[in-house]
This record gives sequence, structure tokens and C-alpha cells, in this order.
Amino acid sequence: MAVFIERCKYMDMCTKLSNNVLEERLRWVLPIVNKQIKLVDTVKVFYGSQRTLERWVSNYKKRGVDGLTPKSTKPHSHPKETSIRVKERIIELRKETRLCARKINYKIIKEGINIDSRTIGKIIKQEGLTRKYRVRKIKYKYIKVPLSLGELVEIDVKYVPGNINGKKYYQFTAIDCASRWRYLKVYENYDNYSAICFLKELLSITSFRIRSIKTDNGSCFTNRYTGYQKSIDPLNPRIHDFDLFCMKNNIIHYLIDPGKPAQNGKVERSHRTDQEHFYDINIFTSLFDLETKIRQWNDRYNDLEHCALNGKTPNEMLSFYQLKKPTNVCA
Repeated sequence: MAVFIERCKYMDMCTKLSNNVLEERLRWVLPIVNKQIKLVDTVKVFYGSQRTLERWVSNYKKRGVDGLTPKSTKPHSHPKETSIRVKERIIELRKETRLCARKINYKIIKEGINIDSRTIGKIIKQEGLTRKYRVRKIKYKYIKVPLSLGELVEIDVKYVPGNINGKKYYQFTAIDCASRWRYLKVYENYDNYSAICFLKELLSITSFRIRSIKTDNGSCFTNRYTGYQKSIDPLNPRIHDFDLFCMKNNIIHYLIDPGKPAQNGKVERSHRTDQEHFYDINIFTSLFDLETKIRQWNDRYNDLEHCALNGKTPNEMLSFYQLKKPTNVCA
């Protein structure tokens, strides 16, 4: 032991701490290779086993520094690795539909492929097909309350991108919060008459009773922040035509807070889907062409799987609610 301590004075690499694994291994191997100390003496203070030190010395003599370079012990293959065909199918669906991992999982399960949605997300990320989300500075926390069919319907207006034959059009959207069933209609004007016509048509085609609706503070829906303030009698202001129609049909009209579109989040999220999957890939030649394509797109949307519905479609949820509890039509 005293011999070993004496010879360590001549080991230059023992004067400072190692920076990496390779340097640490060289500190133990080089004195043995240079015959400054014997291997049996080094083992007495070595933190590992004698077999490990012998293997390091052997590897250094055969391949030099490369023999001591740490290599990954990760296996080249795995018995449960996802097959190449499944990966290609996932990438193909991602490029065609631009759906998220969970929605892709819903589709391939119907094709007989059983794979976890997290695995799909990893495959999408490895291929560089993920979306770059913006950083949100403020996060709002809302309490999710279970709703029944028709208990709350969100309504909003989306501007149709661009002009069609020099005219501007507006898309009125209504989405049921419970089933996510949706209805779209295009109008030439963004006024009270169009809003009332849309709600009237919505009431005529729905198979369930609409108890309440929620809108933003647009002028076609309310005059709370315009007409109320300009009224001669603020305590008895003139009621908006849209509110009068709701009162006539026994419908409660809720308004979101100004500048808080997240409170109307379901219909706002559907508008982003419209933009990405409908308006960005279609060209319209006339109003008739727009109405025809948007009707087909609405039917397709109601047959799409939703993450909030655990892989079910709005039409499936609509049937589920109607079979679960018949709706009572009130006069």
C-alpha cells in the first residue's frame, strides 16, 4: 500500500478531478499500461471490481482510447417495437388529416390496429410533424359542469375568408355543449335579421329542445354595451330584437365577458377547425358553391371523432342522449 501511495506522486492525472467518464477510466488504466503500478495493487483502491479493471486495460491495448469510450447499452431492436407499416400509416394519416394523436388513435382502432395514443405522439414528434404552439401568458381555469342535451348551445359568427365575386359572407355557427353537434349557415349580412333567421332555422331542424344559448357581445346578438348606455331611460332600456325572439321561445340568452372569447371556447375551437380543414383547402366560385361545400363539411364534422367525447362522434353522442332520456317538448 505504501508503494502505491509513493507511485501516485508520479501520476499526473491524479492531480485534478475528471471531467467525464473517459478521463476517469484513463486515470486508472494509463498508470497500469505505463507500468508505473501493478494491476493487483490498483485493485485495492479501485471503486469497481478487478474484472472491470482488467477489461478496461484489455480494451485500451486493443483499440486505444476508443476502447474506453463509453457506448450506449440501448438495444438495437425491441420485441414489442411498433412495426414499420403501422408507423407509415400513422404518418400518412397525420399528413392527410392533420389530426392529433388521440384522434388518429380513434381512427386506426377502427382499422384493427391497437396502439397507445402516446406512442402515436412520439412517432409524430420524431417525424417533425408536431405543431408549434404559441406561449400563453395567462391561463384561465374554468369548472367543467356536465350538461344535458340542448341545455347550452354556443353561437358565434366567423368571417368567411376572402371575397366571393366581390362580396363578403358570414358563417353563423351553433354547437351543442353536451354532444358537440354543430350546425352551420352562411349569410350575406351580419345583422339582427340574419341572427334571428339563423336561430329560427336552428330551432326548426334540431331534434332536441334548446334551453339556453351563449353568445359574445356582437351587435347582432345584444345591445347591452351599446343601446343600454345610449338609452334615455337606463332602467328601462329597449330590448334587443334577438333577446325578444329568445324570450318568445322561452330560451335563456347568456353573454360572455367582453374580451374573453375562451368563455365561448367550444365554438371558437370549431372555427379553427373550419379554417384549417375547410377554408384553407377549398376555393369557392359562387355562393351556391360555398353553401354546398359547407353543408358537406358540416355533415363530415359531425362524424369526426372528438377527444372531449372520448373518441365518439357528435352524431353518436346525439343518438346516445336521445336514447338515454327522451326530451320533453314544452309548449
